[in-house]
Amino acid sequence: MTQVPHFGRVLTAMITPFTVNGELDVNEAVKLAKWLQEQGNDGLVVTGTTGEASTLTDAEKIALWEAVAQAVTIPVIAGSASNDTAHSVHLTKKATEVGAAGILAVGPYYNRPPQSGIAAHMGAIASATHLPVVLYDIPVRTGRKIATANLLTLANDYSNIVALKDAAGNPAETASVIAQAPQGFQVYSGDDGLTLPLLSVGAMGVIGVATHWSAPEHQLMMKAFFAGNTAEAQRMNALLLESYAFETGDDSPNPLPSKEMMKLHGFAVGDARLPMGPAATWVAERAAVVKKNLEATRTR
Repeated sequence: MTQVPHFGRVLTAMITPFTVNGELDVNEAVKLAKWLQEQGNDGLVVTGTTGEASTLTDAEKIALWEAVAQAVTIPVIAGSASNDTAHSVHLTKKATEVGAAGILAVGPYYNRPPQSGIAAHMGAIASATHLPVVLYDIPVRTGRKIATANLLTLANDYSNIVALKDAAGNPAETASVIAQAPQGFQVYSGDDGLTLPLLSVGAMGVIGVATHWSAPEHQLMMKAFFAGNTAEAQRMNALLLESYAFETGDDSPNPLPSKEMMKLHGFAVGDARLPMGPAATWVAERAAVVKKNLEATRTR
């Protein structure tokens, strides 16, 4: 029997809109969140990697969580963790107070703690809330992978650690996590291009970036896959390859491409804050091509 996903199949790690002066634009964030729900997203992650969490103040994060949670009827998962455990606990409590439906806890970045430190950090976050917690493993950004044994221990020891956003880039290792995880623990792809491979080893869905503009296609891919129509799932995945390739890269890292793409969709999201932005001119030009090509497949 297929498990019911905790947060749905298709979620977007939402960008954070700024004004032309670089100030947080909560109104535009609400507008974008509502549109993302209308496009078929089952949930949103607010203030994650794509949301430029590392450049946001505490007050900005709290304002975003509260406003977006009130604006949509789908789950809003708050990225409340950092590389400071006490600060992560503080923000997790705030996210809980203002209406978040879950917590995204990224592995501690920059300070490269041992696995015991990662476990204590994640345990402290989980203990600070009654909300479901999604562990976020993205070693390319944090500099330290959360070891499989550590993930499994956390999943067994804390009843509210219910999921993993996997952006470690190793489907074979993810398969091992899924095979050994306690009942009810679920894995979401955190790497757009590996979504279909991860579904094949037991992942439940995706917390994506290209889902900003391709949620309908992602939903069709999920529907086909879980109905057993792997050929159709492969066909939909092929239509998304250009979007996967566009959403990040060494010369235009996430969230630069998504910000340019959302501008083309009519949202005044502004540029990424330094040191990330602004995007090079070619990124907007490439966004226009990707958008045109994807929309052409919808009219066939």
